Amino acid sequence: MIHYGYIGLGNLGANCAACLLRAGIQVTVYDLNPALAQPLLALGAVLAPSAQALAEAADHVITCLPSPAISERVLRSVLPVMPKAATWVEMSTLGRDDVLRLGAVAAAAGVRMMELPVTGGVHLAAQGKITMLAGGERDLFDLHLPAMQAMGDRIFHMGPLGSASIIKVITNMLAFIHLKATSEALMLAKRGGLDLGQAHAAIAASSGNSFVHETEGALILNGSYDVAFNIDLALKDLGFALGFGREFGVPLDLAAMTEQTYVAAKAAFGGDAQSPMIAKLLEDLLATDLRADGFPARLE
Repeated sequence: MIHYGYIGLGNLGANCAACLLRAGIQVTVYDLNPALAQPLLALGAVLAPSAQALAEAADHVITCLPSPAISERVLRSVLPVMPKAATWVEMSTLGRDDVLRLGAVAAAAGVRMMELPVTGGVHLAAQGKITMLAGGERDLFDLHLPAMQAMGDRIFHMGPLGSASIIKVITNMLAFIHLKATSEALMLAKRGGLDLGQAHAAIAASSGNSFVHETEGALILNGSYDVAFNIDLALKDLGFALGFGREFGVPLDLAAMTEQTYVAAKAAFGGDAQSPMIAKLLEDLLATDLRADGFPARLE
C-alpha cells in the first residue's frame, strides 16, 4: 500500500487528507499548526513532528499550501530526505512558470512532480467529490489514480506539467466573474421588488444559471459569505489569469474588471475577507442588503 505524507491542513488540505484516510490509505500529516491535525488523527493519521520527518517516512509527499513561495520553501526542505523516484504531488494553485521551475528543482534531486490543483469548493472536498486537474507524466497519473479517486469524483489528466495550472486558473477566473455577475443579478432582483428566494430559484432554473450562482449566491443571501476562500487568494488567481492573457495575446476584459472589484473589496474588508464579499461592496454602495430566509451559512 502506498504511504502518503500530506503537508498543509487548511480548509482544503484537511478535507482531502481525510478522504484518503477514509479510503484506507496510509497517511502521515504535518502542518505548522498541529491542532489542525487532530480530527485526522481520529481517522488514523500519524502526525509527523516536522515536514522533513514526514518526507522521510512516506513514499510520496502531497502539499496543499497557500502560496508559491511557501510551496518552494517546503519543497526545498523535504527534497534532501525524500526517497529517490518519489513523487511530489502539488495541490496548491501555482502559476505555470512556478510549476515548471519547481518541477525541475525536484527532478534534479531525483523526485518527480505531478501538479494536482482542484476546483469545486471546500464543501465538495469534504464529500470526496471535488474535481481534480492533474498535470504530469501519464505513468504518475496512473500510479496516483486510486488516491485521486479517494479525494475526487471527476478527474482529468490535462497533459504534461504546466497544463493543469492553466486550466485551474481558467476555471477560477470564470468563478470570480460569475460571482460578480450573480451579485449584480441579485441586486437587480432586490431593487426590482422581487422576492430574493424566488429570484435565486428562478435563475438557477434558467439559461443564466451557474454553479457559482447556486452555491456562493446562496451564501450571499444568507449573509455569511463564508465559502472558505479569501479575497487575497482570488486576487492571486486573477493575477495568474491576466498574466496568461498577456502571454497568449488574449484580451480578458471581464477578468480585468473583476480584478478591480476584488481590489476594491480588499481595500474595504481586508485580504482575509471571504471572496463573496464583493457582493457586500454593492450592498454597501446602494444601502441594500441581499438577504433571504432558508439559505445556508456554509455549503455542505
